[in-house]
Parts: sequence; structure tokens; C-alpha cells
Amino acid sequence: MSKLIYLDNAATTSVRPEVFEAMKPYYLENYSNPSSVYSFAGEAKKAMEDARKVIADSLGAAATEIYFTGGGSESDNWVLKGVAEAYQSKGKHIITSRIEHHAVLHTCEYLEKHGYEITYLDVDENGIVKLDELEKAITPETILISVMFANNEIGSIQPIKEIGAIAKEHGILFHTDAVQAFGQVPINVDELGIDMLSSSGHKLNGPKGIGFLYIRKGVKIRSFVHGGAQERKRRAGTENVPGIVGYGVAAERAVRTMKERTDKEIQVRDHFIDRILKEIPYVKLNGDRTKRLPNNVNVSFQFIEGESMLLMLDNYGVCASSGSACTSGSLDPSHVLLAIGLPHEIAHGSLRMTLSEETTMEDADFVVDKLKEIVAYLRSMSPFYEDFIKKQKN
Repeated sequence: MSKLIYLDNAATTSVRPEVFEAMKPYYLENYSNPSSVYSFAGEAKKAMEDARKVIADSLGAAATEIYFTGGGSESDNWVLKGVAEAYQSKGKHIITSRIEHHAVLHTCEYLEKHGYEITYLDVDENGIVKLDELEKAITPETILISVMFANNEIGSIQPIKEIGAIAKEHGILFHTDAVQAFGQVPINVDELGIDMLSSSGHKLNGPKGIGFLYIRKGVKIRSFVHGGAQERKRRAGTENVPGIVGYGVAAERAVRTMKERTDKEIQVRDHFIDRILKEIPYVKLNGDRTKRLPNNVNVSFQFIEGESMLLMLDNYGVCASSGSACTSGSLDPSHVLLAIGLPHEIAHGSLRMTLSEETTMEDADFVVDKLKEIVAYLRSMSPFYEDFIKKQKN
């Protein structure tokens, strides 16, 4: 292996050097508990509140609407369980989509076991929610719509503004899991009609173990973690000051560099997609061609297994994925690919490559060249491919 080409940035990203440097003092020097009353703790408190304001400003929100959590999964759980409990006197119906992250889907399954009704919206062949079906699903009992901003597997970006408008028209709260989108696309919570938004630091060159939940002022939501009075009595536990500081630096950088960074990612992404579709037969792009995250490439190759591709790419120093890292131990095909209509045998041959600003055209060409060899080799051992070719010739 001569070089590592990391193409799994949807799973996690590297911590930027400036993020790491900003965090270090709060491990080694100012290690105080920000809830303490002495001046030493006041420095940590100020650093934490400065980060909160940076994140709030990036969303067009108020600092008092940002609550720090342990990550995206906790934020999603908090929304669904907290709203369900707070608004159960109004109704017990929640609307989501079939392609949500499992942090949402498994929490919805939990709520179903506790008497709540969940509607799982279908999506079209590109993974986009159908707005007319969303409208039809709303009942007088509906208390929450939760639809992710952009899908973690296929990268499709949802019509968030339209969903927000529908929710507002019907007096329903709207939450979006923006774990993949925050820092990759511009987000203004007021312009988009978002009432709650989840995010996670390690998806945008920040540290792991830190996230936030935006909660619009006036939204009722029960506390999820009980204990002390941290986070304005809504989320107990000693604050992760180094993580919060690091997240603030990562968020500021992500917003400041977004245009230049994502323009480059889009160029490399489209080069990847164009070469794969033109030079490798029997392959399908998953997700919308243009309404997708700047760094997402997801393709399915017929007649081969995705896991075999990953292992062979790994031999060349290429890190990629066949879907979400959270389900990499599962033998079942991706629920997202099945939801967009792929049959099992094609869904199993999927490959997700998620780029960073450091991914070059040369990296893309190297990976595509190797992919062509790998796919040809794996298909040469496939009896299904052999039968298919015979039928094509007859």
C-alpha cells in the first residue's frame, strides 16, 4: 500500500489540526468544570458559550436555542422521545421516511411499542420524499414530522423548505436530521421552517462524542438526560468543554470555507460518477444526480458483492463503504437502497464513496482504474454474469 485514499467521510472525518489545537488547552490547562463558580471555571464557560454562538450564527438561530449533546444519535432520540412525551395530549402520530438513519427508525420502533403511530413515507427512485404523500399522511393526531436533510448513504437532499412550509401550515413540529448536511450545504432554520435540527461534530472535521440539537424557542420538549441543571436544565451532565470548543472551530471553518470546498468536491464527485457510468457496464447511480451532497458517490454494480469490492479496494489503500458504517456488520441489504426500489441482488453490489476537500482528481482516476479491474475480475467468477452474457449473445 503506497498511499491511503480515504473515501468514507460520511462515516467520520479527520480532526483538523486547528480544531485539535483549540481543544488541547481544555484538556491540559483549563480543565475546569464550567458549572463551577470560580474564575478558573469562568474561562471554560466563556469558551463553551462562544462556540455555542458560532454554531447558532451558522444556522441563523439564537445561542439559547443550541443544546450540546453526545452526538447525532442522542439528538435524534431526544427529539422523538421528548416531543412524543410533551405533546401526547395533542396526539400520538409521527411522520418520518423509510430512508432515515437508524437513530430515527429504531427510536420510532421503540415509540410504536409504547402506543404511538408512525407513518413511514415512501420515497421516489432518487430517494426523495413525495410531498403529496406527506400531505395525505397528516392527521389531527400528528405532532411531529421528522425527515432527514440529506441521506447518509445515497446523498439525496430532501425538499426541506417545502416540508417546513407544510408542517407550519398544519401546526406540526418539523425536525430534520442534518448530520450529513450541516457544513456541506447552507442551512438557515428560519428560511427553511425547521423547528429542531440534529448534528454531529465528527462529520465535519470536529471531534467524536459531541453533537448539538437546535430547538426553536417555544417548542415544548421533555429532558432526555436527567441529573444536573446543565444546558438550561434540559440536558444534564458535565459539559464536554474540549469537544464543544472543537466543534465551534470546526463549524466556523466549515461555513467559512463551504463554497470553495464544496465546489471542488462537486467537480471530483462528478468526475467519479461520469467515469464510472461511462467506463463500467451494468452499473447504476443511486440517489439524485444533482440534488445530492457535494461529496457523495453511491453506485451499484450488477453481478457482484459490495463486500468483495471493499476488501479488494482496501488492498490498494482505498477506504470506502457499502452503506452506513452503523450497519456494516449486517448481512441484509441497505434499507435505503431497497426503499428506492433496488432488488436485493443489485443492492448487495453497492459502493459508497464520500469525498473530502483533500480528494484529488488523481485519486479519483486511480480508484476508478482499480474499480474497473476489480469489477471485471469479480464478474469473471460470477455464474450469474456468465449466464447474463450468454443470453445477451443469443
